[in-house]
Amino acid sequence: MTLRADTPAPADARVHRFTPAERWVHRTSAALMAVCVATAACLYVPQLAVLVGRRELVVRVHEWAGLALPVPVLLGLVSRAFRADLGALNRFGPHDRRWLRAALRRDRRYAERPAGKFNAGQKVYTAWIAGAVLVMLGTGLMMWFTHLTPLLWRTSATFVHDWLALTVGVVLAGHIGKALGDPEARRGLRTGTVSREWAEREHPLWRPSTRALRARSSCRRRRRAPGR
Repeated sequence: MTLRADTPAPADARVHRFTPAERWVHRTSAALMAVCVATAACLYVPQLAVLVGRRELVVRVHEWAGLALPVPVLLGLVSRAFRADLGALNRFGPHDRRWLRAALRRDRRYAERPAGKFNAGQKVYTAWIAGAVLVMLGTGLMMWFTHLTPLLWRTSATFVHDWLALTVGVVLAGHIGKALGDPEARRGLRTGTVSREWAEREHPLWRPSTRALRARSSCRRRRRAPGR
């Protein structure tokens, strides 16, 4: 017996959320960002600087990790699914404004926080962190290649770079805190699938397709079944 396309998914069905390419971009970007934050802490916190030592090596690791930070996103553009997600993250609708108003009121009712594949908070975070990375990259290059810009520019770049780095650290801490509070969202980034119940509750306007996932599961069951 084969599953028909219109067969309703069971209550505990898993739905596809992220492709391997999308998960790779997220993991690689997160790893590079972690290196940037850790090395920056070793450069600016005296206790860590004394503990780690080898300041020149830490500076070089920090610089190259910062230069490499945009690379995973640029490589991810090869993936059609990743480009589609970027398009979804870049579009705001009336439901996003409603979500933000509810968040500002600290209204946690799901009915007041409608969301598509990404909620308004995720869209705002993505836009902010993307802009911050570009500014950090530009100011970092000005600090690295000192002979290319006047002293006033380098001084201003250092001021912006240092304070923006502190802001990025605070925002990343909030991002990680939200992720720790949502195990199913973390599972989606780890395995690529989430439960249908979670998707309907947290992202009611998202319409994921479960057809391919059900067909794949059916194939696995047939392969595991004993021969007749």
